[in-house]
Amino acid sequence: MSDNPGSGSGAHPDEPRGRRLTLGDIAERLGISTATVSLALRDSPLVAKTTRDKVKDMARQVGYIYNRSAASLRTSRTQIVGVAVHDIMNPYFAEIFSTLEDELERQGQMVFICNHRDNVERQRVFIDTLLQHRADGLILCASVGTRAEEINRLTDQGIPVTLICRDLDGARAPTVRGDDEKGAFLVTQHLIRQGHRRIAMAGGRRETSTGRDRNAGWRRALETAGIDPASQLDIPELMSQTDGQSVVPRLLAAPERPSAVMCFNDMVALGMMPALRWAGVEPGPGMAVTGYDDVDGAAARTPSLTTVASHPDRIGSMAASLMLRQVGGEDVPATRHLIEPDVKIRDSSPPPGVRHGRRLGA
Repeated sequence: MSDNPGSGSGAHPDEPRGRRLTLGDIAERLGISTATVSLALRDSPLVAKTTRDKVKDMARQVGYIYNRSAASLRTSRTQIVGVAVHDIMNPYFAEIFSTLEDELERQGQMVFICNHRDNVERQRVFIDTLLQHRADGLILCASVGTRAEEINRLTDQGIPVTLICRDLDGARAPTVRGDDEKGAFLVTQHLIRQGHRRIAMAGGRRETSTGRDRNAGWRRALETAGIDPASQLDIPELMSQTDGQSVVPRLLAAPERPSAVMCFNDMVALGMMPALRWAGVEPGPGMAVTGYDDVDGAAARTPSLTTVASHPDRIGSMAASLMLRQVGGEDVPATRHLIEPDVKIRDSSPPPGVRHGRRLGA
C-alpha cells in the first residue's frame, strides 16, 4: 500500500505525469532506506534532525503528502494523543499543556486539545472523536460529571489514559496532580500565623477532588488553630477573575467581615484584588488575599500575590512520561502521583492592618 493517496502539482520533473509518489521515490533520491524516510516524516527522534529536514524538504519538492491513516494501519499507532482540560484560558493549564506538548512532540506524538469547560457531554464528544481517529491515548482533567466507568471502558479496551489535576475515584488509570489539601492547609496556616482569625474561602467546585481537597485543607488549618470553620465565610463555585470581582460586595457586606481570603485559585484572587481597591479597600492591608497555582504574572501584581506553587510543569512532564510508557506497551499501575506544593509568601498577605511592615495609623 502506498503512503500517498496521489501526487500533487509540485511533482518532481523527472517523475512521469500522474504517477503516484511513494516513500521509495524519496528514499531513492536521498540514498537512504524507506524505513528512515517513514520515520523522518513522523518526526521520530530515532532519525537525526539533519536527515529529517532533508527528507521533509525533498517531500515538499516532489509534492509528497504523508498519509498518516495508511501508516497507522501498518503500525497500529496514529501518533495522536488527546488532551482535555476544563479551562485552557487559565495560565496554569496553558503551562501544563505547553510542557505536555513539548514532551510528547519530542517522541513524535501529535497533540489534539479540547477545552471541555466542565461540560461532560462536550468531553464525551471529544473522546468519541479521538476513538474514531484511533488515537494512541488520552490525557484528561476530568469534567464534572465524569464517571469512573467511562474511563475504565477505555482502559479495558487497552487505550492508554492518564488523569491530571483531578482525581476520579474508581478509575483504573494513573493520576498526576498537586497535593491540594496540603497546599491549602499551608497557605491558610500562613494567614493564621500572620494574626488573622476571620479567614474566608472563596471558590472551588466541590464536586471535584481539587475543590474538595483545597476546602478540606482550609478547614483543617482553621480547626488546628482552634477556629470553627462553620463561623467563617465559605463561598464555593468561583473559578474565574470575573467570579473574583463579583464576590467582593458579599465579602465586604458580611456581618463578620473577613480580614483575609484564601482564594481557590489565582484567577479568583487576581479578579478580587482590583475590585477591593475599587471598593475603597486596599488588598493586603485592608484585606489579605492569597491565591493558588502561582500563575505567570502573580508575583508582578500590586500587591504581589501570596499563592501556592503547584508546579504545572512537573505535572505536565510526569503525565507525558506516564502516557508514553503506556503507548509503548508498559503496564502502568493506576497510582496517584502527588506533586509537592510550595507556598510563595508575598505582599498580599500581611498581618491585619499592616502596610509595608508598619501597622496602619502607627
